[in-house]
Amino acid sequence: MAKTVLVVDDDPTQRRLIQAVLDREGYAVVHAESGGEAIDRLTKGGGADVVLLDLVMPGLSGMEALAEMRTAGVATPVIVLTANGGIETVVKAMQAGAQDFFVKPVGPDRLLVGVRNALQMTQLTAEIGRLKKRASGRSSFDDMVGDSEPMRMVKALGQRAAKSSIPVLITGESGVGKEVIARALHGASDRAGKPFIAVNCGALPANLVESILFGHEKGAFTGAHEKHAGKFVEANGGTLFLDEIGELPLDMQVKLLRALQECEVDPVGGKRPVKVDVRIVSATNRDPAQQVKEGAFREDLFYRLNVFPIEAPALRERREDIPALVEHFIARFNLEEGKRVIGCSPETLALLQGHDWPGNVRQLENAVYRALVLADSPLLQPHDFPAISGVAVPLDAVAAAPSGPDAPASASASAATDDDGQHDSPVRITDDRGHVRTLEQIERDLIQHAIEVYSGHMSEIARRLGIGRSTLYRKVREQGLEEQLKEAG
Repeated sequence: MAKTVLVVDDDPTQRRLIQAVLDREGYAVVHAESGGEAIDRLTKGGGADVVLLDLVMPGLSGMEALAEMRTAGVATPVIVLTANGGIETVVKAMQAGAQDFFVKPVGPDRLLVGVRNALQMTQLTAEIGRLKKRASGRSSFDDMVGDSEPMRMVKALGQRAAKSSIPVLITGESGVGKEVIARALHGASDRAGKPFIAVNCGALPANLVESILFGHEKGAFTGAHEKHAGKFVEANGGTLFLDEIGELPLDMQVKLLRALQECEVDPVGGKRPVKVDVRIVSATNRDPAQQVKEGAFREDLFYRLNVFPIEAPALRERREDIPALVEHFIARFNLEEGKRVIGCSPETLALLQGHDWPGNVRQLENAVYRALVLADSPLLQPHDFPAISGVAVPLDAVAAAPSGPDAPASASASAATDDDGQHDSPVRITDDRGHVRTLEQIERDLIQHAIEVYSGHMSEIARRLGIGRSTLYRKVREQGLEEQLKEAG
């Protein structure tokens, strides 16, 4: 999903110049001719991800507009534009809440760097806030990504369940985010800030299930060199999340039922039970009712856990949430990997929304992670998702082809020629008769190929070709490639 930049300037020429630069980088640009118009958009609907605000405008000045934005609670990053770069002007703008400033006329590279930095700062702040809330057990349903009808139902049910300590059973396919829902339940309840302990019942060794859940005394069995409190005691006062509850052995299901009914646990080797105050949230990717019929799950435990059921929808049932999820993952992985991907191309987004995602949100997360790490352009392209699109990265075949004296002769030969005996490269060095083509022809094909590969993003094309943006624009005009550039953009 493209980031929106609001350009606030009474000069239409300045607005068009700024838009021309931002359009090429995949940003969505909206305009406001005055500070009042900008405030209305930010407070009454529409919004923006970054604001470029001219300080000198008739009526409401940029400085006054900035002050009103902050008073109204608008936290959108603001970059001010000024024809006077005096230190006093800059200091006043920063004190009023601006994040950066440009002295007009601003160069394209400086403009793009400033906008990217503003977006990254917003992402960093949001990510730090999310991590702090998660670490302190205060994640809520407001932190869950997605506003589709199935997710609104999940949030509504979760918020109702959070008001009490009623046991909740979350069902759904693997990878739909059942633990995310459980954490939101905990964070929205009066137990927020208390321990949230997650246990994957399917990963517990059969001979240690009882010890891990209920604890043990020192010397209770071979290898018990120290006393262990157990997950129930660790979660005392908070929430215990039992993931994949259907994998729990039947004999442990009996002891779990007693612990839930009596609100106490019996540590292995202990002389007396230990009282615990724990809210139970369980989850499974199986059909627990069917397991009961098959005798694989105790009926009494099922009724005890299934007091308040919540079904987490599969990702294919909420495709409209995919753009928001992709944006969330891009923001997160940008910070983790130090990348500067700004989003997906429209074709890529359509591709991702059309996929069925059998692995659900977890599969989408891993796909975006791989794509972002390997991406070479500011926007993720279909070839960045080869497992889904079936399209390989255009330059991979050339880069990966064996070469040099150590390369096998057969591999070198096959990589060097195609069926017509021509060099297997997007840019031909020789013509049909084997003569070397002119430098101008080769240069034109190379620029044309770069425009296709990097979807018309001039900064990336210039960087890859090792030339300046102004030189690239000049060559595009000289070679008559403006129309292709428009189509790629």
